[in-house]
Amino acid sequence: MRNSLRSRLVRALGAVVVAAAVGGCAGADVPSATATTRVTVESPPGKVDVYAADRPGMLSPEAAMARSLVYVPNSKSDTVDVIDPSTFKIVDHFPVGQLPQHVVPAWDLRTLYVANDMGNSLTPIDPRTGKAGAPIAVEDPYNLYFTPDGSSAMVVAERLARIDFRDPHTFALKTSLTVPCKGVDHLDFSADEHSLLASCEFSGTVVRIRLDGPGAPAVDGDPLLLKKGGMPQDVKLSPDGSVYYVADMASNGVWVVDANKFRVERFIDTGKGAHGLYMSRDSKSMYVSNRGEGSVSVIDMATGTVRARWELPGGGSPDMGGVSADGTTLWLSGRQNGEVYAIDTSNGHLRARIAVGAGPHGLCVWPQPGRYSLGHTGILR
Repeated sequence: MRNSLRSRLVRALGAVVVAAAVGGCAGADVPSATATTRVTVESPPGKVDVYAADRPGMLSPEAAMARSLVYVPNSKSDTVDVIDPSTFKIVDHFPVGQLPQHVVPAWDLRTLYVANDMGNSLTPIDPRTGKAGAPIAVEDPYNLYFTPDGSSAMVVAERLARIDFRDPHTFALKTSLTVPCKGVDHLDFSADEHSLLASCEFSGTVVRIRLDGPGAPAVDGDPLLLKKGGMPQDVKLSPDGSVYYVADMASNGVWVVDANKFRVERFIDTGKGAHGLYMSRDSKSMYVSNRGEGSVSVIDMATGTVRARWELPGGGSPDMGGVSADGTTLWLSGRQNGEVYAIDTSNGHLRARIAVGAGPHGLCVWPQPGRYSLGHTGILR
């Protein structure tokens, strides 16, 4: 499942030209004709930035055809609310499977999938119309990712303690990987795309998984304990690929894990209930949603320190979401308050507070810049 040419190009990220063949996805009303996307990405000389393709305006041709919408999965309502980001109004609402957790863009950017955890299904959405298609039977899809070469969908089956590698279009099972820790739920990929780091919420650990080589995919060594009693959540690779950031809801901050040596480097105190991690469009800042205190911390990527903390007026429970295509708005679900927040990324001002269904979780802002999606609510490279 490894494309060696793509790996070398991503590692270089000097002048990158990627040709991505994309096909139709099962269950959605999406054209099946093959299209080719060519995107040139340039990084400053001597620097590597894995997010270089995520700058404002760098929409792929496929993403550019999508309607600009925000999709909110309401876990306790078994529904999705659809918000127009220009008016902050709900423009659509439809039922999905039981316990929808995240809305995930497919690797080829042609389909969004609602991961219905207890419903054992994925609900496809055509981003050009915003309309849902017929559900696809998939066991325990708490979260959904894609291998960097696009050859497999990775269904994170949290309650089953495994990651299922499936066909990215039909979702037929290829192989299952048992994860040796409890509560596997979030992950991100290394800069060379040979491995990934996954968080295990109920073990206080992270685990590294190899994607290529003999017997791959395979767990690479023992899980790394971050802190006894910790609850690691979202994972995000640094722009230069040297470290992973891991939000810890119980420790109230973010762990910094060396991506090569697989060891804890330090801890950043961000706020109570640190949960989601989102990179700014210029790769200079990372936003941390502090669900337990109703705030967002801004980590400066150059110094690795918190440079600002934005408190939501009247409180709230900011959880999962994403950054708008132009980088001006951070969208987050209010997990415990049945609402969504639109936050100005220039100053932390709350632009809108929108009432939605019960238990909103991994909302997806779409479209987003990038060549291909690695999954979750929008990890694009």
